[in-house]
Amino acid sequence: MDKINIIDSINSFLSEEFEVDKSLITPQASIKETLGLDSLDFVDLVVLIERNFGFKMAGEEFTKLKTFDDFHGFVYDHMQQKIGA
Repeated sequence: MDKINIIDSINSFLSEEFEVDKSLITPQASIKETLGLDSLDFVDLVVLIERNFGFKMAGEEFTKLKTFDDFHGFVYDHMQQKIGA
């Protein structure tokens, strides 16, 4: 899966799961503010990543990601490691 497809997949499931207009999910937008996340939503998001992309993400890792660009890059890098493993 290339980076554009991963970004589109991420944006689609985030838009659906968190009921946010997909056009609001832009590279420099804040994940927390755009999705309106509280601490329980962060847990849900970690579970969604595992379900959609097949790798586990520690909550501490996620809290370091501020923008969607950070998030897209993180998922893409993990997908590349998974393919190379």
